[in-house]
Amino acid sequence: MPNPLQLTREEARILGVLIEKQATVPDTYPLSLNALTAGCNQKTGRDPIMDLSEGAVLASLDALRGHDLVIESSGSRVARYSHNLGRVLQLPTPAVALIAMLMLRGAQTAAELRSHCERLYRFADVSSVEAFLEELADRGEGPITRMLPRMPGTRENRWVHLLCGEPDIPATTTGSGVASTPLAEEVASLRAEVAALRAEVAELRQLIV
Repeated sequence: MPNPLQLTREEARILGVLIEKQATVPDTYPLSLNALTAGCNQKTGRDPIMDLSEGAVLASLDALRGHDLVIESSGSRVARYSHNLGRVLQLPTPAVALIAMLMLRGAQTAAELRSHCERLYRFADVSSVEAFLEELADRGEGPITRMLPRMPGTRENRWVHLLCGEPDIPATTTGSGVASTPLAEEVASLRAEVAALRAEVAELRQLIV
């Protein structure tokens, strides 16, 4: 069952920043538009790196408010924004922290997530991270996370969130451990043809001699 909530990459980045800053800079949370935009465009701790304008952030905030995922605070000189992800999706704090890191940093292993979540939530061990990820992947309302196939040369699987739809699944591996992509398959086919032509040329040379 697919997750009914489908976000854009910009909306996911905004939610991730709001969740992160709530834990790391509580004195300035909820965030102003300027602070939120700066957090979205950070050059560290972000994958991919974005360059969003305040107008683009405002447009995404409007869409998020339509899902009740963002709350705008009034009563100050500037509007301030906070997230409502945990309440809307009925998720505990550890799960919200994991989703935030996946939104901010892309696909990661359970060990990487444990390290990156340190300032948001301290997991006792990698097994506890994996337990929450698996629970999010098996949600009856629709999965929120998914474990990706293991990449060549790696020992651990990476995880992604599904709030922006299905991820781009990495190429599978062949028996030799080499990634199988359309380009790789085309190259292999061309090499086979060249080898066959060389064999034919060799046979013709023997006939001529």
